[in-house]
Amino acid sequence: MSRRSARKNAFFLLFQMDFNQAEEYEQVKEIFFAEKEEPVEDEDKQFIVSEVEGARAHLEEIDRIIGECAKGWHTDRMSKVDLAILRLAVYELRFCQDTPVGVAINEAVELAKKFSSDEAPGFVNGILGKVAAL
Repeated sequence: MSRRSARKNAFFLLFQMDFNQAEEYEQVKEIFFAEKEEPVEDEDKQFIVSEVEGARAHLEEIDRIIGECAKGWHTDRMSKVDLAILRLAVYELRFCQDTPVGVAINEAVELAKKFSSDEAPGFVNGILGKVAAL
C-alpha cells in the first residue's frame, strides 16, 4: 500500500470516529481493518493507527487551530468529511516532523477533491495554508 493509500485509510478511520464514542475506538478500529478487502500490511497499519491516534490525542488543539484559521467557520458547521481531512492534515503539519508541509497540504487537497464538494479543495487548501504559516 502506498503512503497516499495509507493516508486515505487514516482519513476513513478518523471520519468514522466522528460518529462513535471515544470508548468505542478499539472496536471501530478492529472492524475497520477486518472489513478491508485486502489485508493491510503491518507497516501500513501502524502508520494508519499512528495518524488516527495522534489526531485524536490532539483533537482539542487541532480543532482550535482549524477554528482560528477558518474565519467565520466553526468546526461544528463544517462538513464531517472536510473536518476529518483538515484534522488529519493539521495533525501532520503541527505534530509530525517526518511529513513535509507540501505533502500534507497536497494530500489533504487530493482527499477533498475525491471525497467532498467542488468547493472543498479550495477551502481545505486555504485553511491549511494559514495553518502552515502559523
